[in-house]
Amino acid sequence: MHDIEPHYKWRGNYMAERDERSPFYGRIYDEFGYSQKVYNYFIHPQWDNFGSSTLYTKILFTDYDEGFAILEMIGEWNDALHNDVMFVKRELVDSLALHGIHKYVIICENVLNFHGDEDDYYEEWYQEVVEEGGWIVFLNALQHVEDEMKDTRLDRYVHFGTPYNQVNWRPHKPKQIVDNLEMLIDGMIMRID
Repeated sequence: MHDIEPHYKWRGNYMAERDERSPFYGRIYDEFGYSQKVYNYFIHPQWDNFGSSTLYTKILFTDYDEGFAILEMIGEWNDALHNDVMFVKRELVDSLALHGIHKYVIICENVLNFHGDEDDYYEEWYQEVVEEGGWIVFLNALQHVEDEMKDTRLDRYVHFGTPYNQVNWRPHKPKQIVDNLEMLIDGMIMRID
């Protein structure tokens, strides 16, 4: 797992550690010292810890004018044991929402497991973004992760599943991804390749 890096092609346009409004502003990364782990496997030092013991993130892009953020996740999302959604909501979302972010693209292809519990934080998050005309999308979740999310009934608050699980987002610019997801959410037929 130590060689799975967060997506880096947008770093020329955005770096959370240089963004004064980011919860990771001022963070310094040691490219050679591996200290963070998932399942006792070291992960790449570019991933950011936000309080969870099993889930890490990277804010890949934030556009405050357009009100969106794209985050990539890695690890185990465990609400049952660790209440990870609380950390996501309080340490990431609440911080970004203070600066007008109301559309969230959460890339889940490196989320290895999901263990659901209560949905209070998801409901709170959903209500806050909907008031601002926003939404939450989980992209490219593994099938067993998606199944557990469905069992936890997260589909009441988060867009995920078939149309969002085969999105080839890497070759596109962040705004293009968000615009295409918006069309998909609004019910227009489209495909992101």
